[in-house]
Amino acid sequence: MKQVHARGKLPDLDRRLLDGFQKDFPLSATPFADIAAALGVAEKVVLQRLHRHLRDGTVSRIGPVFRPHTIGASTLAAMSVPAAELDAVAGLISGYAEVNHNYEREHRFNLWFVVTAADPQRLESVLSDIERQTGFEVLRLPLVEDYHIDLGFALQWN
Repeated sequence: MKQVHARGKLPDLDRRLLDGFQKDFPLSATPFADIAAALGVAEKVVLQRLHRHLRDGTVSRIGPVFRPHTIGASTLAAMSVPAAELDAVAGLISGYAEVNHNYEREHRFNLWFVVTAADPQRLESVLSDIERQTGFEVLRLPLVEDYHIDLGFALQWN
């Protein structure tokens, strides 16, 4: 986590907010009010903290994750990027609304990311634009077999 608070601890409310609602996000007309009620705080407090975490980079996005090919088009992608350029390229890739995360791997293809778009044409447009912007080829790794993985990440601070 990028944000470190006094004595290296994340405030209890922030930890409960970030840990508690990665799954089972309220599906209602007022999800942030529902979260606030569950945490015992005002909705304004929840929104302020989430905005701060988004601004500071502690949280990269707030939004749903759909099973592949349920809506739109998606693919796993990988790039081989020189270490000296990795942060800059990862930052550029993170700037695309269609990219929900990227991560470094210890491999010749060291930068991996998932792209989800409204349709196959937009998906290809994003991937091609990433290639033009970075000067590096994008390896497209379309889904062959579907596996369910838990996308929640427990946030633990001592």
